Amino acid sequence: MTTRDPNARWKNELLRTPPMRPDVTTVSTADGARLNVHAYGPKDAEPIVLSHGWTCSIAYWNPQINVLAGKYRVIAYDQRGHGASDLGRIKLTSDVLADDLAAVLAATVSPRKKAVIVGHSMGGMSIMAWAAKYPHQVEQFASSVVLANTGADRLIAETTVVPLRGPIKQIPGLLGQVVLGAQVPLPTAFITRRPMRWVGLSPTATAEEVDFCWRLVSACKGRTRGKWGVALSGLDIAKALDKITVPTTVIAGERDRLTPPVHSERLASQLAETGSLEQLLVLPGAGHMGNIEAPQAFNDEIVRLRTLSKRRVRRRTLAVAEAG
Repeated sequence: MTTRDPNARWKNELLRTPPMRPDVTTVSTADGARLNVHAYGPKDAEPIVLSHGWTCSIAYWNPQINVLAGKYRVIAYDQRGHGASDLGRIKLTSDVLADDLAAVLAATVSPRKKAVIVGHSMGGMSIMAWAAKYPHQVEQFASSVVLANTGADRLIAETTVVPLRGPIKQIPGLLGQVVLGAQVPLPTAFITRRPMRWVGLSPTATAEEVDFCWRLVSACKGRTRGKWGVALSGLDIAKALDKITVPTTVIAGERDRLTPPVHSERLASQLAETGSLEQLLVLPGAGHMGNIEAPQAFNDEIVRLRTLSKRRVRRRTLAVAEAG
């Protein structure tokens, strides 16, 4: 019997499962949940940690792993309840996001080789929550941070997924919780690709990009999607930005409806006040899945930050040597 190659459907090579076999680790959390972690590339290379968003999985980062793992140690994990990670039995909160990221970093990153930590959507919220709960770990484990297509508060109020007119300009909080918290399975009929494009991507996204994202999202268990949806609906971690003390790039999609650019602009403004903003990068024409629709710009920024941190370490070393 011939097994069909799962990559055969993707003409876009960046979407394919990485050809290199990852080092697979199971990281246990304080409450006993097990997180699935994959690490690609040379073990002694500079690390990049990737934290994906709501309803996705490690495979969401294929366009980054396929490009970056040849030179860097690329570490990605399935968020709790996603992919091959356990959901656990504790109540899901921003603290759980923080604890899980802290556990992954402790298991995979050495303070001697700090990581560029990249978070998309809920993954960005994980980084902010982690910085708030474990501020002493920020400079211990991170050389720099990327917050992509994410927000710290007002997630329901400022989404433009549902265009509202007249006196109702924002989605009521209760309605948003009901929608995000729905635990019904998603249908996989072809017609559902159209909503995927509207919600998560942009009109210019390719059919393959839409299909790739839909397959990831539709594979997420309804219970996971619903429980995390409720947890995120009332999220407010804006104060966490004061604790991010390393160079941070904020990435926005010009046509992102789930977390419109107003979120990124607010994050950038707060980071600028504390001196941690590296830059605000807006991806022209891209929707919520910015790393899928504009992978080159996204990857270039990760590499720039990785190189930036290396240059800064060299400058500090030279300064110490000259002072001595």
